[in-house]
Amino acid sequence: MSNNGKSLQRGIFSLVFLLFLGLGANPAAAQFGPVLPGVGPVNRAFGGVAAAAPISVAGALLWNPATLSAFHQSEIEVAAELLFPHTSLSSTIPAGALGGGLPTSTLSGRTSNQDSVFALPTIALMYRPEGSRITYGFGALAVAGFGLDYAGSTTNPLLTPPPPIGLGFGPVLSQYQVLQLAPTIVYDVTDQWSVSFSPLLNIGSVMLDPGVIAAPDDANGDGFATYPSATHSRPAWGAGFSFGTYYRMDDWAFGASFKSPQWFQNYTFNTADELGVPRRFGFNIDLPSIVTVGASYSGFDRWLLALDLRYLDFRNTDGFGTSGFTPDGALKGIGLKSVLAVATGVQYQLTDAMTVRAGYTWGENPIKSEFASANAASPLIIQNTISVGATYQLTDTFSLSMAYSHAFENSVTGPITLPTGIVPGTTVRSTTRIDMAVIGATIKF
Repeated sequence: MSNNGKSLQRGIFSLVFLLFLGLGANPAAAQFGPVLPGVGPVNRAFGGVAAAAPISVAGALLWNPATLSAFHQSEIEVAAELLFPHTSLSSTIPAGALGGGLPTSTLSGRTSNQDSVFALPTIALMYRPEGSRITYGFGALAVAGFGLDYAGSTTNPLLTPPPPIGLGFGPVLSQYQVLQLAPTIVYDVTDQWSVSFSPLLNIGSVMLDPGVIAAPDDANGDGFATYPSATHSRPAWGAGFSFGTYYRMDDWAFGASFKSPQWFQNYTFNTADELGVPRRFGFNIDLPSIVTVGASYSGFDRWLLALDLRYLDFRNTDGFGTSGFTPDGALKGIGLKSVLAVATGVQYQLTDAMTVRAGYTWGENPIKSEFASANAASPLIIQNTISVGATYQLTDTFSLSMAYSHAFENSVTGPITLPTGIVPGTTVRSTTRIDMAVIGATIKF
């Protein structure tokens, strides 16, 4: 390779590495509830399919590391993804719905999220010693997150100032993110069958204002309890594991993986009551166990077709599956239900240097209508996503890839629910759509 080619590779790697260090703390809206459906431009463009389609090291490490055995050469994949979420929140409280003649007239309004762009990093590496049955992998991947920022309002009831001035919470902010470190070992049981094991280490962060996961207080004695902010917190560590298996025969390949729940230590928050007296509280948020099965077919010249099925067990996950309020008024969880998801991908080698691909992803909406107000700060309702992308092979060892995804608008509507119960006649509606652009490079060695 020429010195110019080597310099280009080093420059791109350095740029993406700086993005990883500097921008990795940003959140994102996601496809499968808070769980991201894909990673890197190749896997994203392919609809997140990876259980039996080894075309991306990053995608393999995310969904089924056992497929790393099918890569013919060691390689590193680096990428940066930009997410453009578009969310809105509407709410209505009829006149007299709160009792005592309040409100005196019907309140109704709609607020859009402040314009934002979030960056997600991807670094994935696989190494296979020559003549060995063992393949090693390592990934640093953004695997979950969401975020929004709603300004306060004088007409949108949920975003009006807290009582006694208004009836709502005021401005609403949420940020949640999880970065996963995935060291992996893959063993070739036979020339056609491989298995993998990955101990997973996670680091997560949460910010929420108002902090409805804490009990409200009435420290100033005005008869109106308010929730503290939950924006001053330290990251929490979590851990889990995954197993994978991959089998190939002629033009067909099959794969499956199991990701355990990712168990986290409590997120702890430093805050203050209404008088400014220091408060401290904790809250637990885990990530769900995930089962993935898939198949791929490469019997058509230059074509690859693949399908993944997934089950995400949110219902039995602390923080996401729990619901309702504690006796002192703290939110116990956002009440997500377990969901099924389908991802499909198609790839075509257009020329010796150019490969194009497209994908479609569908997932069940994890938010039930009765929990719409509990999820006002967590817009996790995307169901349909399409993706397109391409890879251009610049040299035998270096390629560039790009992808674009569009998550179609979806919404959930339900009543406003307070610690005292459902407020009759009220409605809250959350709407979300997302655009995503990814660029990355792959270097073989």
